[in-house]
Amino acid sequence: MGQRTKRLLLWCAATDATFELARVGDRTVLAGRCIHCKRKLAVDLEGNPLGQETVEHIIPRTHGGTDAIENLAIACSRCNQGKGARLDPRRWEDETLQRVIAGLQARRAERMRPPLEGLALPPLTEPEPSPARKRKR
Repeated sequence: MGQRTKRLLLWCAATDATFELARVGDRTVLAGRCIHCKRKLAVDLEGNPLGQETVEHIIPRTHGGTDAIENLAIACSRCNQGKGARLDPRRWEDETLQRVIAGLQARRAERMRPPLEGLALPPLTEPEPSPARKRKR
């Protein structure tokens, strides 16, 4: 799993009111609920999923969705893949797509909170590469 995904999972959990600090075995984790089905999910404090946790883009990236924290949530892989398979290919104007997006946006807004205090969160976005590094690509 890439660093970007770990960073996004950690930020999603830290800003979702259903996620709280908990103990799983000898590890401290953020435990909460899937944005869709409310299945129990957990992410360790490094952003590693303990199971099938995935980053849900509420407005799909195929429709211009970004990594802005308001557009992100944690979903179990079954729900996230199902939503993607059903909705990503649809036109933007599709009523079902718009209804699902609106519902998820409302649910995320209800669950949104400032990041939990005391967590060592990495920057939400990657720093811009230096001009010299850009030229090497």
